[in-house]
Amino acid sequence: MRENQDKKKRQLKSYAHYSSLVIQMACIIILGAFIGDYIDAKNSLDKPVYTIIFSLVSIFLSLYYVFNKIKGLK
Repeated sequence: MRENQDKKKRQLKSYAHYSSLVIQMACIIILGAFIGDYIDAKNSLDKPVYTIIFSLVSIFLSLYYVFNKIKGLK
């Protein structure tokens, strides 16, 4: 019975950790998109050049962050 409780605690801790990684990843991407949108609005550009650039950069940064976090867990 004790083993079962420990297993459930480990699973719950694992779920919480990975769901927090997803939230952090989403925050990084959204922040990058907002920064790009802000710069596009400041420069009065017709096409969302900076939004696309900052969104792509933030996606790669968030993936880099997540991979490093996962590598650190092992």
